[in-house]
Amino acid sequence: MHLDRVALILEVVGQKGRASVADICAQSDIPKPTVYRLVQDLVASGFLEAPARGQFSIGTRLKRITMSDQSDAAVLEVIAPALNIAASAYGAAFFLSRLRGHWVEIIHVAPPETGVSYLHPGLGKRPIHACSCAKAIAAVSPGLLSHDALSGQLKQYTEHTITDREDLARELEAIRAKGYAECVEELERGISSVAVTLAPAGVGSTLSIGATASVRVFTPLQRAKIGAVLAEIAHELSSELGWGCADEEKASA
Repeated sequence: MHLDRVALILEVVGQKGRASVADICAQSDIPKPTVYRLVQDLVASGFLEAPARGQFSIGTRLKRITMSDQSDAAVLEVIAPALNIAASAYGAAFFLSRLRGHWVEIIHVAPPETGVSYLHPGLGKRPIHACSCAKAIAAVSPGLLSHDALSGQLKQYTEHTITDREDLARELEAIRAKGYAECVEELERGISSVAVTLAPAGVGSTLSIGATASVRVFTPLQRAKIGAVLAEIAHELSSELGWGCADEEKASA
């Protein structure tokens, strides 16, 4: 049956990560001409892709379908390894945050494994106006600036905290322009952080990844560097999760 053969090809490619036509034929009883034709059809439809000549892997369209589970556990399975690598590479704690109603919550922290001293941001809720992980999400989510959403949230934590709605709106505009959010002693003295959303729209816009360190370590130049690093990681993760194409279409609509 045609669908059985398609399913078998996808299973072989999915299990191996990458597979050639010869690999697929070796693990099935499907004739080579049929495998070649079906593989080309699957590539054309987005269920497979060809990362290298003669090699095939699961495509973005199929990833988007199979990644319909958007639970914390499901996204962490993909995101946590990337944060672990970044934390060790840059000697700082990297974290994942998620929009929960009108608040943003840090749900995972990856500490560095290099033995260096670092600052742990802690898990839990963050106010929309006073943390990079929250401001990054707010910058692409206009609804979070409504009166009801901000009710009780413009609390002053330090002398650097933004407490005026118009000032916050200007801050979010600046974040959109430079591509990453910063928090410099706005929530706690001596602490700074940088964050970006996984995508500008869709599911990815409700998740942000970031890094935190002291203001002595995260100088303006270093924050800009980390911002670029986070943007690159976010792009790769969004593609891996199958959100990239859908999110870009929504952003441009």
